[in-house]
Amino acid sequence: MLSLRLAAFVSLSTCAQIAQSAGLLRDSDIEEGLSRLAAPVLIAAGLSPVSTKVLVVDDDRLNAFVIDRRYIFLHSGLILRSKTPEMLQSVIAHEAAHIANGHIARRRQALQLSRNAANFGTALAVAVGAASGSGEAATGIALGVRGSATRKFLSHSRAEESSADQSALGYMVRSGINPMGMVDTLDIFVGQENLVVGRQDPYVRSHPLTRDRMRSVETMAMAHDDLPSDPDMVYWHARVVGKLSAFQRAPSWTLGRVKDSHTEDIKHMRSAIAHGRAGNLTSAIQSIDRALSLRPDDPFYQDLKAELYMRNRAFSDSARAYKKAHDLRPKDAIILAGYGRALLADGKFSRALDILEQARVRDFRNSALLRDLGVAYSKLGKHAMASLVTAERYALRGRIKDAKMHANRAAAGLPVGSPSWQRAQDVIDIR
Repeated sequence: MLSLRLAAFVSLSTCAQIAQSAGLLRDSDIEEGLSRLAAPVLIAAGLSPVSTKVLVVDDDRLNAFVIDRRYIFLHSGLILRSKTPEMLQSVIAHEAAHIANGHIARRRQALQLSRNAANFGTALAVAVGAASGSGEAATGIALGVRGSATRKFLSHSRAEESSADQSALGYMVRSGINPMGMVDTLDIFVGQENLVVGRQDPYVRSHPLTRDRMRSVETMAMAHDDLPSDPDMVYWHARVVGKLSAFQRAPSWTLGRVKDSHTEDIKHMRSAIAHGRAGNLTSAIQSIDRALSLRPDDPFYQDLKAELYMRNRAFSDSARAYKKAHDLRPKDAIILAGYGRALLADGKFSRALDILEQARVRDFRNSALLRDLGVAYSKLGKHAMASLVTAERYALRGRIKDAKMHANRAAAGLPVGSPSWQRAQDVIDIR
């Protein structure tokens, strides 16, 4: 029987491998906004907003997918293409329907992805294929896993799409969300089914769009097209899109368009990011301080201020700003990880280790956090522990040979039977 820790590595490796292959964009502000947008439809679907998270894959192609009931993945390109909160909520509702209707559970059972540790590589391969939109990216992860199997796992039948559409529309209506957002989203993909596969967006390949499906959605949505937009949802959608855009577009592009921002605080936030990325720290801090003057207790603007300092190597200032963000949102693992990284860069190794360990307890799936934690242990001469967290980082990234090498090194230097020694054994026991 698998230990709980090893089982966690197997089940969570899919998320981590996506981070490696396509890059997960981990940002507390963006994830908070997506959580707020998702909560109504998740509740309507019978899912817990606490247990089911929406994460962003750094990919400008249009796609969204689920692998299990804990994560809904949205490509950054799809988020940026959404014009309204209802459009984004319709995608989340549709993916939630695939979970609630059992589509993913049946497919996982058929492929036996999680039966035992021997299927570790298969799970990783599916995740890589999901992130890339093709089976080819999985080749180097699981020997003998066919690309066709990956595509089969990710692709939904027309019957499943119709079922998910109907359920998603019901979630939206019950949540008071205008379902025309789904029509607007599907309009983006109209005509792509006639393109050669290489020119289609991944979403079309995994979510077949037909004229009958489009007509059915339009008919159902038009019966409720008088539902008004929720101002809070409009704000958070604008904030998510505005921040993501500012980090992904050229600073000059952002600065030329900040005047069109939904609110003043979002305008100043976008300006701060653009100036920071252009290397103008003074203007960046002035801009984020203007945003903070409008929302003084906003932990995410404090977090951004800390990140701006960090990007410009003002480590002491960054640590102080992270401390303020942490005080405002003490349970946020991403903010804690940033705080620890700033302390580490500022040479405060013991304090950094304490903070980074607190972050690890809350979220041990964060590969960047584990890297920083390994550095902190090494700086303090705790080399066995440095090897342990390095082993866990490699395991989460699917680099099992490297993980076992570091785990064996860690086990040799840790007290036999201790919790840390057991963690090393869990990595060694991966098959």
